[in-house]
Amino acid sequence: MEYRELAKIAIKGLPLSYAPYSGFNVSAALLTKDGRVYHGVNIENASFTPTVCAERTAFFKAVSEGVRGFEAICIVGCHHEQLMTEDYKKGILNEWAPPCGVCRQVMREFCDPTEFKIILARSEDDFRVFRLEELLPESFGPENL
Repeated sequence: MEYRELAKIAIKGLPLSYAPYSGFNVSAALLTKDGRVYHGVNIENASFTPTVCAERTAFFKAVSEGVRGFEAICIVGCHHEQLMTEDYKKGILNEWAPPCGVCRQVMREFCDPTEFKIILARSEDDFRVFRLEELLPESFGPENL
């Protein structure tokens, strides 16, 4: 699957996000090694601690179904107001939405940091690709235990 297709899936899923407190919607499309895609969105909570990020939602959905091989994840985000614009309808976002530290650590649990790709997208044609090790250098993983 091309990265542009992952970006398209992630962008299309932004309205499913539940972000009434921050107003910042995030959507992620996680590509497994066997070609399946798991979609996730951020889901906020009034007490904040139970809030879960889009990336973790996608990973936990996949892991709960027995998947352990992952190739890439595409992450997009925007402020809620942008979902009402013509740009969004055209699949264009204003900003990047890099994963938080907790999500990077979850990715590290299930992915080889030298191979797993993190795609940050603002549209199907405007994206940046990083290896997990670039965004989480000198990481701690299962082999450290």
